[in-house]
Amino acid sequence: MRALISVSDKTGIVDLAHALHALGVGLISTGGTAKLLAEQGLPVTEVAEVTGFPEMLDGRVKTLHPKVHGGLLARRDTPEHMAALQAHQIETIDLLIVNLYPFEATVAKPGCTLADAIENIDIGGPAMVRSAAKNWKDVGVVTDASQYAEVLAELKASKAQGQCKLSDKLRFALSVAAFNRISQYDGAISNYLSSVQFEAEKLSESYVPERAQFSGQFNEQYVKVQDLRYGENSHQQAAWYRDLAPASGSLATGVQLQGKELSYNNIADADAAWECVKSFEAPACVIVKHANPCGVAVGAHPLEAYSKAFQTDPTSAFGGIIAFNRPVDKAAAEAVSKQFVEVLMAPDFSAEALEVFKSKVNVRLMKIALPAAYAQVRNALETKRVGSGLLLQSADNHELALADLKVVTVKQPTPEELHDLLFAWKVAKFVKSNAIVFCKNGMTMGVGAGQMSRLDSARIASIKAAAAQLSLHNTVVASDAFFPFRDGLDVVVEAGATCVVQPGGSMRDQEVIDAANERGVAMVFTGVRHFRH
Repeated sequence: MRALISVSDKTGIVDLAHALHALGVGLISTGGTAKLLAEQGLPVTEVAEVTGFPEMLDGRVKTLHPKVHGGLLARRDTPEHMAALQAHQIETIDLLIVNLYPFEATVAKPGCTLADAIENIDIGGPAMVRSAAKNWKDVGVVTDASQYAEVLAELKASKAQGQCKLSDKLRFALSVAAFNRISQYDGAISNYLSSVQFEAEKLSESYVPERAQFSGQFNEQYVKVQDLRYGENSHQQAAWYRDLAPASGSLATGVQLQGKELSYNNIADADAAWECVKSFEAPACVIVKHANPCGVAVGAHPLEAYSKAFQTDPTSAFGGIIAFNRPVDKAAAEAVSKQFVEVLMAPDFSAEALEVFKSKVNVRLMKIALPAAYAQVRNALETKRVGSGLLLQSADNHELALADLKVVTVKQPTPEELHDLLFAWKVAKFVKSNAIVFCKNGMTMGVGAGQMSRLDSARIASIKAAAAQLSLHNTVVASDAFFPFRDGLDVVVEAGATCVVQPGGSMRDQEVIDAANERGVAMVFTGVRHFRH
């Protein structure tokens, strides 16, 4: 058995080579890797000795040779292939260990030059990987250090039985992983190059190109987390995929501690709840139903936050998705366990909290570790499928600060109102448009979501508050977009609001401002809207 080793990332490669040598595997390698292995006392043959041709063009050409690709591609069960190898004195290569030039890491560095990016486009590596992966029945191809242990375990087990080979199952799995890696690599190159704003007059070795925010071709790869029982409805099929490198603190990094499998709708609603609760620095609780927050609150501790959030809309909270941005303790767990809940998420659960839910075997508990700056951990891009196409946009990660607010009325907001305005604005960002959110003392008092008319959203928010027996007297209101007419403002003021935050930008802004002054309420503009469709 012969193995060809050519790696850019040399993590674990010396140990692997020693183990292969101990199994009687012959080692072939390229330049830097061959030198490293030789320095470790391993008998290694350089590729140049195999091909009879030296590396050239600064290493751009070293493995692109029939004695390499013939050894990888020849089908061992095809007499014509084996005869051709014999005629041209080509030996088979049974194991290929390759990781590619670090293109993704290179272009991610600030100030990466076009020249550096181009030089980190691997040619020989992907060519060998494709050859070996195509001939998976005869050749094992290893493209990541995480595969080393399994490959060695199989080789050792088979060696003990007088062979030294990988199983068909593992070779096929390695082949699939190899083609996946090539797809990821080529996608990254395509994304980078098709985003470059090429300026020939600036071309030099130090040229750092301007790049368009959206590349000419958009390539994304995801890894399947699990198949789902069904999709949004029972007649639809579905699966859940995650990013290749999911951000810490994101839903995809969560661990399910107990409960039934997550459904399509569970995951969609859980993400809405988790993204919302992450936006608060104080202990917070968010309850989501059908992708909309139906209760949000902050408190001194998780129990207080939950109790306040639940008060907003107890009816809608039934069967909801609940998220905390603090570990759940026994007190909070006991309060939540009294209600029917589909999913409960938190950075952690105390041992006592887990004990509370032992008898609630269907409740899905999700532990999602949060980094220190978790409020800033967001997706950079958002996508939406349309017929035969894709909409792509930068994510709505705008954070409002007090300094951003512009008071446009005679009446000024009180410090307490300003605090609640910022809270209400954060919530409105996660409510489907048209969104109207009443808040007071760090809790939602009424939420109107997803209506075709902002006026109707305002009315629904008032109706929700009345149903929950909550008074909207002296509340603040957030509107995710401007009031096109004064009627929406009149509705929220009549319901009890004394202060309103909205983006502004309507041709009738002055009419709405005049109405606010007439009604004696404060109004501030943000200059930014938060449509969420």
